[in-house]
Amino acid sequence: MSLIAGVDEAGRGPLAGAVYAAAVILDPAKPIMGLADSKVLTEARRDALAERIKQDALAWCIAVASVEEIDKLNILHATMLAMSRAVEGLATQPDAVQIDGNRVPKQLRLPAEAIVKGDAKVQAISAASILAKTARDAELVRLDAAHPQYGFARHKGYPTQEHQAAIARYGVLPGVHRQSFGPVKRQLALQQGQLF
Repeated sequence: MSLIAGVDEAGRGPLAGAVYAAAVILDPAKPIMGLADSKVLTEARRDALAERIKQDALAWCIAVASVEEIDKLNILHATMLAMSRAVEGLATQPDAVQIDGNRVPKQLRLPAEAIVKGDAKVQAISAASILAKTARDAELVRLDAAHPQYGFARHKGYPTQEHQAAIARYGVLPGVHRQSFGPVKRQLALQQGQLF
């Protein structure tokens, strides 16, 4: 039986926090009912499924690329790096990898295919999307506890009106906000008095 790892990411679009990726090899002997793209599940359902996946999968790994890596490499390359780290971190190495989206990380040393909308079509990718999303959401809840004025627990770092207003009011948080992203870059320029 060949082992296939599903891989997905969470957090490409937000202005704050690391980008997360997960890799999951499901156990055919322990099917998990209700797996779906994490975006269509409620938070409670995602959390419950994440626990089941961690308990019943043959192997799983969650990895990140930091805010600093995102700013240095750009979000696409940082996402590919996080995905590669997730696959490399699996306790059992798969025979092949299926990745949500239309790109395969160049760093991967295994046969791999990209599947557009894979998180809705392939159960292992759905499982990876759930692990990546729940882990990233947990990070944003921790950031919210440290910086409650920004509202991270509500908007999860996405560029909502509330978040952008908080950045304008309280400033850019070093190591938390992605300085290469437009709205953050503009706010930094304002803070430094060089509007462009």
